[in-house]
Amino acid sequence: MSTIAQSVPGVAQATKPGGGLAVLLLAISAFIIVTTEFIIVGLLPSLARDLEVSVATAGWLVTLFAFTVMLVGPVLTGLVAHFDRKRLFIILLLVFAGANALAAAAPNIWVLALARFIPAVALPVFWGTASETAGELAGPERSARAVANVYMGIAGAMVFGIPLGTLVGDALGWRGTFWILAGLSLTMAGLLAMVMPKVAKPGRVQLGEQLRILRKPVFLANLALSVLVFTAMFTAYTYLADLLEKVAGIPSGAVGWWLMGFGVVGLGGNWLGGHLVGRSPLQATFIGVAVLAVGMVATVPAAGNHVWLGLALAVWGLGNTALYPICQVRVMKAADKAQALAGTLNVSMANAGIGLGAIIGGAAISNLGIGSIGYIAAAIAVLAMIFVPVVARLGQRSAQA
Repeated sequence: MSTIAQSVPGVAQATKPGGGLAVLLLAISAFIIVTTEFIIVGLLPSLARDLEVSVATAGWLVTLFAFTVMLVGPVLTGLVAHFDRKRLFIILLLVFAGANALAAAAPNIWVLALARFIPAVALPVFWGTASETAGELAGPERSARAVANVYMGIAGAMVFGIPLGTLVGDALGWRGTFWILAGLSLTMAGLLAMVMPKVAKPGRVQLGEQLRILRKPVFLANLALSVLVFTAMFTAYTYLADLLEKVAGIPSGAVGWWLMGFGVVGLGGNWLGGHLVGRSPLQATFIGVAVLAVGMVATVPAAGNHVWLGLALAVWGLGNTALYPICQVRVMKAADKAQALAGTLNVSMANAGIGLGAIIGGAAISNLGIGSIGYIAAAIAVLAMIFVPVVARLGQRSAQA
């Protein structure tokens, strides 16, 4: 992430008036926007019941969002990166407000799918531009902290967005969760319109020049590894709420608290991942995936005892959340140039894995039952572990060339 911050110095000489508050609002907006992506995981059981579809069918909503981000993200971000940032963020938040309102009012799965497709187009644009803008608003001396604050909003959404949404969904219904997200998005658009100062328009950078990193086999291999890792993660994680209800017998009203515990443990995983990846990104990936596999395999056998279940979920949560920063840093380090684009490509490939995982997990539930997803996800994790040495060898060849 520091590479993004390093691209900012020289653009602004000091914190712009209102810049500090604008950075805080961008971080909160990041939390809301990324929560919108992941919130669906905790709501799958309830919305599936309400819309009279299977959980596996509802899981395709996760795939739709993820694949849209994957396909649209890098190109659209490159095309609009030179737009006026204040206007761009306001438009994006208004899009999220409208899409979440549509989701809340959706009469059937098809309208809900449209309501998920629209924000999926907008999300990678925000993700790809918010950090750079935060650094410019804060000025060179505070740019790194500003970027970290925005990423804290993103990480917070990944860790807490799902459990918070699940708890709100239990109290107000899944539609209530989307109404709240719509209201929050609209509020943030209004606050940014009032508070955010103007920032200089970034210059155009030819996308073709940046895409030369795709000629490197080791970079492509790192992207493929991210697909495997996120497929393993979301084959099981997409249906974790359903697993807790149907296999562990957790009451629906308590599922959100279990997911909250999963997220709290994940904070430790985020720190662990950031610590390990500085030494060796590939070694950190291997360790993270191994921990993930152990946790996923242990969850179903431990389901009958809540103490053992909590321990299994803790292991799962550590590995799961540690892999977010590990994969992002690993891919960015594999690119000699255009590291910001490399980070965006990793997000796209992560979403490819999220979509594939939702498909595989849904198929496993339909054919083998909900209790199978931990084992299948762990098998994919083992494939990722096997692939790590392959990527390492490609890296050695690239260094010698």
